Formats: sequence, C-alpha cells, structure tokens
Amino acid sequence: MKLLKIAAGVVNQIPMAWEHNRRNIINAIEEAKSQDVSLLCLPELCITGYGCEDMFFSHELIEQAQQSLLDIVPHTGDIVVAVSLPLRLANNRTYDTACLIANKRILGFVCKQYLANNGIHYETRWFQPWQPGLRDEIQIGEFTYPVGDLLFDVSGVKIGFEICEDAWIANRPGRSLHDRGADIILNPSASHFSFFKSQVRERFVLDGSRAFGVSYIYCNLLGNESGRAIFDGDAFMASNGQLVASSPRFSYADHLIVTAVIDVDDTRLSQVQSKANPAGLFPNLRVQAPFNWPEATFVQPTAELEYWERGNHLKEEEFARAVALSLFDYLRKSHSYGFVLSLSGGADSSALAALVFLMIKLAEESIGIGGLKQKLSYIRGIQEFTTAEEICNALLTTMYQGTENSSTDTYESAESLAKSINATFYNININGLVETYTKLIEEQLGRKLSWDTDDLALQNIQARVRAPSAWLLTNVKNALLLATSNRSEAAVGYATMDGDTAGSISPIAGIDKQYLRQWLRWAETEGVGGHLKVTGLAKVNSLQPTAELRPLERNQTDEEDLMPYDVLNAIEKFGIRDKQSPKEVLQRLDVVFNGQYSREKLYLSVDRFFRLWSRNQWKRERYAPSFHLDDENLDPKTWCRFPILNSGFEKELRELKEYYEGNAGKGRKGKIGF
Repeated sequence: MKLLKIAAGVVNQIPMAWEHNRRNIINAIEEAKSQDVSLLCLPELCITGYGCEDMFFSHELIEQAQQSLLDIVPHTGDIVVAVSLPLRLANNRTYDTACLIANKRILGFVCKQYLANNGIHYETRWFQPWQPGLRDEIQIGEFTYPVGDLLFDVSGVKIGFEICEDAWIANRPGRSLHDRGADIILNPSASHFSFFKSQVRERFVLDGSRAFGVSYIYCNLLGNESGRAIFDGDAFMASNGQLVASSPRFSYADHLIVTAVIDVDDTRLSQVQSKANPAGLFPNLRVQAPFNWPEATFVQPTAELEYWERGNHLKEEEFARAVALSLFDYLRKSHSYGFVLSLSGGADSSALAALVFLMIKLAEESIGIGGLKQKLSYIRGIQEFTTAEEICNALLTTMYQGTENSSTDTYESAESLAKSINATFYNININGLVETYTKLIEEQLGRKLSWDTDDLALQNIQARVRAPSAWLLTNVKNALLLATSNRSEAAVGYATMDGDTAGSISPIAGIDKQYLRQWLRWAETEGVGGHLKVTGLAKVNSLQPTAELRPLERNQTDEEDLMPYDVLNAIEKFGIRDKQSPKEVLQRLDVVFNGQYSREKLYLSVDRFFRLWSRNQWKRERYAPSFHLDDENLDPKTWCRFPILNSGFEKELRELKEYYEGNAGKGRKGKIGF
C-alpha cells in the first residue's frame, strides 16, 4: 500500500481583498499541515475571488494575483498545495488556472478547458478556454513555469486537474488524465449554490473516481462572496467510486479542512485492470518534480451526510441555511451595522425576520457567540452581548407602519414575531402621511381621488409612503434595508417600486410565494435542524396573504388580485424558464392541473401572466441585488434577461386565444370557476 493523507479546503473569500484572501489561504495551509496532510486542494480563483467580473480585464488584478501567489509559496513547506488564480499569457489572453506548489516550489499551471457561460456564469467574457494537448510557458519573477494541459508527476504520484466546469461536460478532461495514468484528480471549483445541486456534484465526483480509476478531490468556495451568488462550501473526496470524506456545508468559518487517507496502489490496480490505459501518451505534457511523500496511517472512511441532510425537508433546510449565511456575509462584508425591516405581519416580511434570527442562531452553532462577535467586531457595542437574542435585538430593527386599511391581525402578527425573536420593534401610523400626499394631488387635479377611479394609485401611495421612514431609520443605524418582494411578485409586477421593493438587498426575490408560505409553516412547526423553530410565526401562518392596501371591507387578497399561486408558478416555469409559447403553456396546464381549475381560469391566467410579464421588465431591472437559489431565478443581471421594450407577446396571445376558443368545449370544466 502507498497511503497518502489528502485534504479539500474551502475558503470564504472576497473579490480583490488581497490580504483577506491570502490570510485565509495561508491559514488553511497551516491547518492542513498541522493535521499532517500531504496534498491540499483549494477552490477555483481563491486568490482573487471568483466574482471579480470585469476587473478580470485589469492588468493590476493580474499583477496582484501573482504577487499573492508568490507570498503564499513560502508557506508550502513539506506539503503539496493547489491554489487558483487568473493568468495572462504572452498572447494577451487571460486564463482561469490552477497552480500546483510542492514544498515551496511552483511546479506549473493547469488552464481550465471548458468555461461556464450559462445563467449566473459569464466566464467567456473574461477568460479563454485552453485547448487540450497544448503546453506553453509563463515567466513570473525570475523563473519560467509550464502552463497548459499538464499532468504532474510528483515523485511518482501523478496529479491532474479538472477545474469546475471541466467536470460537468460529457467529454471531461479526466478521460485524458486517465489515459495518461493519473493517480489523483483535483477539482478546484466555484460552483454556485442551487437547491439539491450538492447531490449532482457528489455523483460526478464518485463517477469520475470510479471511471478514471483515481482518487478525486473536489472543493468549492464558501459563503456569499460578491453579493448574489452563494457558495455552500461543498467538498468531497472519493477513491475508486467510494466516497471517503465530505464537508459540512454553509459554515460560518473563514476556512474548513476535510481530510482522508487514500491508497494510491489501490487506484492503480483499477487502471492496471483497464484495457484502455495508454499511459505513455503526451509525454510533453508531463511535469516531473521531487517531493518526499510521508507515509500515512490508514483511516476508515467516515463520509456521511450531515444530520439535517438526511431528513425529508432538504429544500427547506438549504433555503434557510443558504439565505442566512448570505445575509451574514453581506452584512459583514459591507461593514453594515444591522438590518432594518418594514415588518407588515405578512408572509414576506415575516420570512425575512425569521431568516435574520436564524442567521444569528446558525452562526452561534457554527462558530460560537465569540466567533460571531469577532466577525462583527466593527459594530459598536457588539462585545457586550452574551446571547443570540441580545444580538438579534441589536442587529434587527423592525417597524410596523399601519394605515386605516391595516388590520389588527397583521399588527399582532408583526408584534408577536418580533417579540418572539427579540428584535427591536417600532409601531408608527402613516395614515396622516398618506392623506397629506393624497390631498396635495387632489388640490392640483381639482377632484377627489376615489377607489372607483384611482384604485392602483391609492394602493401604491401607501406602500411608497412606508419607504422614506424605513430608509431614514436605516441611515440612522448605518444598516441594510431589507426589500420584501418575492419572485412571484417580480414575475407579474405585483410590487410597488420604491415601496416593498425599496431596499439595499432583496433576499427573497429568488423564491416564489407559494413555497415561502410552505417554508414559514415548516420553520414554525419543525424548524431548522429539527430544533431551531420560529414559534412566533404562528400568527402569520394563520393569515391569508394580503397587501392590505384597499379598504378592509373589500377583503383584498394576493391570489384574488393575481391568480392562484400554484398556477402562477407553473406558468412562470413553463413560459419563462422553459421558454414555451402561451399556447404551449396552456396545453401543459391542462395536463398538470387535470380539472382542478376551470379551463377558462387557466386560459385567463396564462393571458394575464404574459401581459403582466412583458410590461414589467423595468421593475425587475430595478430590484435590489438578490440571492440566486435555483434555475427559475428572474434576476436580469445574472440569469433571466428580457427586453424592457418588447412586443408584449401580441401575436402569441392571439394564437393562444384562437387555440382556446377552438378547443373551448373539449377540456374539462374543472372544479373551480374564475
């Protein structure tokens, strides 16, 4: 047996924060060395941060990255380490690379071959893909190093790379590395979080280790790095198709190290038994270097899911943990002093209050109260607190802003939730402000505004009047204002610009209202990890969602204003995510709902959705930054681009009408009329 102790490291980085990023990397290396690790892999672009965007064009960024690399090298004594950074070669092209360092010596750079360029990723804007089978050189300081599609032979242990997207495509580089006799494949990644994505990563790690007869190390970035994308800190190690180690996800630590012991001879046996392994191929791509591999002691693999990943509520857990960690990182990386929330007592604002509370409790579980206070040490007075509840009172300020159209139910919902999590709670009445604005316009128009003629204007002014006081309080506290609009509202424009969309960040703009209501019930009754319950949500969970912008006797509800949430979600999924025409969407709804709603209701809902969608892109363009959660995201900056000025689907909606009228008697009548 040839036993090696290997490790995957995850780090929580910030774009272009050179000292911070370098310190995290060095600390991760030192921790790995303290655990007698021989080989450590760190995530993609960990030196610069992944989310540098157009600053990747900057010559200064490239120079700073190289200097950081040279500062890291002296800390790699007696260990082999992979770190990642962008390189600009003599052809004036920039490449996403992984650098292998052994015992204070740079061995070379492997370039990413396949660039992620869908949805949230835009890598082809900044980087050039490397062509397989090519090798070049680069001079850094006084020395010249090999660059390209390399395999490193480090005292007989052959190490290759698949960099993030390389492993997601069918013809992945691991096939070539297998043909060249690789023993270990490293995968430094910057793979954004989305629901259930960890399961996909685990599969390709296991499949790669089995198919290529190697030990495979995968490591991802951690935290909310640059504002929108969330990285869950996923790390896996597998050998010959067996998972040997995995990391905890959504940690609040700056770095984590996950270790395992592998048997190189065991994976070589798999390759010996393979009949298709011409290991002598591409000798010019092999880089040889000496290293004294210390013999490790065999350790039984202990890879298993975390306790919260084993239950039946993985999406609920991932939503809570991903958004909570993102809020924490956004808070500390923007050096803000807390959050301000206009707490209406409804589902959206209540969810945000619960998530801030969970942020604090999960941080306490992850790094302790001391670690939490250390990370927020810039906030005055934070060191005086000893409990999560005290910290919540300092970090979360809520304000109920009622009008004559607000009900006792929503006030009690807001107050009981704020008290249950010990958030600061204010209650102000804005009816006088609404009346002042209304009278100013009535005087200019020379007539009274009424609900019969000016319904939308009278609703919107109430929502907008809430924003200035919320912003004032936010500025006074040097805090972040949380916008409360969700994805269902964004899809159809059911949101007041400069009202419920006002905010520094929009944490729930990536999640639909139907799911959010389900999550709130789960958070109250079952809770994160089965023990972090937000019992103060009981009141909001008993209420029907309403904007409370019309007089109470009109019994306004969100679904009556729009359409049933399950129908809205289905239309959004088929029409926007899957890019189907309105007619095709209606055909899909007929099958999905199978008589639950009348065909007329489905037709009118499709027609209304596409009309509202096409005229409200300008609203989606103005939303505060939101967190990416799944492939149904509507954020126009990172996922779903749509023209502000467009046809309004005029031709497509005529075809929809013709199809509906031509088939009016053929569908089920359904149980519920419009």
